[in-house]
Amino acid sequence: MHTPVTIIGAGLGGLTLARVLHVRGVPVTVYEAESSPSARTQGGMLDIHDYNGQLALEAAGLMNEFHAIVLEGRQAMRVLDRDGTVLLDKADDGTGGRPEVQRSELRRILLDSLPAGTVRWGHKVSSTRALGEGRYEVTFVDGGTVSTNLLVGADGAWSRVRPLLTTATPEYTGTSFVETYLFDADTRHPAAAKAVGGGMLIAPAPGREIFAHRESGDTLHTYVALARPQDWFDAIDFTDAAAATARIAREFDGWAPELTALITDGDTAPVLRPHYALPTGHRWDRVPGVTLLGDAAHLAPPNGEGANLALLDGAELGRAIAAHPDDIEAALTEYEQAMFLRSAEPATFEGVELSEIFSADNTSHGLIDMITEKGK
Repeated sequence: MHTPVTIIGAGLGGLTLARVLHVRGVPVTVYEAESSPSARTQGGMLDIHDYNGQLALEAAGLMNEFHAIVLEGRQAMRVLDRDGTVLLDKADDGTGGRPEVQRSELRRILLDSLPAGTVRWGHKVSSTRALGEGRYEVTFVDGGTVSTNLLVGADGAWSRVRPLLTTATPEYTGTSFVETYLFDADTRHPAAAKAVGGGMLIAPAPGREIFAHRESGDTLHTYVALARPQDWFDAIDFTDAAAATARIAREFDGWAPELTALITDGDTAPVLRPHYALPTGHRWDRVPGVTLLGDAAHLAPPNGEGANLALLDGAELGRAIAAHPDDIEAALTEYEQAMFLRSAEPATFEGVELSEIFSADNTSHGLIDMITEKGK
């Protein structure tokens, strides 16, 4: 294949696609809005599953690099009641099939695996348009343009490529995370560190939940999940860190202090992360020369699968293109049919559908019962 593949977005899915194409001799260019690889933080921990994400990294020839960045012991999981009682304590015995890595490290090994110049930084897309006969023009904010015969939107929730294929747009799911970090936790926040343990903590209640991960460098990363409408969050001034922290903490009045400390003792200002999703089973009719992967194609609420599916999308699309160098439409059809089936599965966490987790039955005992039942 001599026509270069144009990828919009240097996230995990776009970079995996670029890597799989590179090792198979297919020319590729990635355009990324960020000005550099270090322009912003890349989020927290990811559990990379042996049935999707790891398969993608194997296709990319990066399993040794992946194993080198795994944080041992982080598959451990605890479920606590709101009074701090530990109700479930699963050790990481190394057989869970979902080792944890830092997102930033995973992105780094993907970037390092590509030739210099593959990613063009500082190219924020303002619009895309069809030129006819399967060709597309991408216009950047700085006024520059590029045209291509094969365009892949790996540009996330608010994709600029998606409108070429579908009118669907993400909608608020009714839940949001508020993120905080505690640094040097074992020495500066010992009670919270003890509660979290060596891996992940979950403390659920109806319409609210505290998640926390032990990340690298003795850091606790907390996700406070709340089922509230957008206007409820709009009434909170997140530019006033102290006031915002106090307002979120009030939703957990009466909870154990080692749990509420994950909110009130944060070493960073709280950050609101609303959850948006595309319709379950979102798909489109085949349009020549363009497709989507990852969140651009099947955005869902956080469930532990998003990054894994993006990785697998990138790997599967790359293999399909390389396998059909003279029939790109056959490659895109093959990829999309499989991707649509994968993305139609309901959003889950630990095998439990998210609608169940944020229901009136969302208690620590109820969560353990659901996880246990799903594991049978």
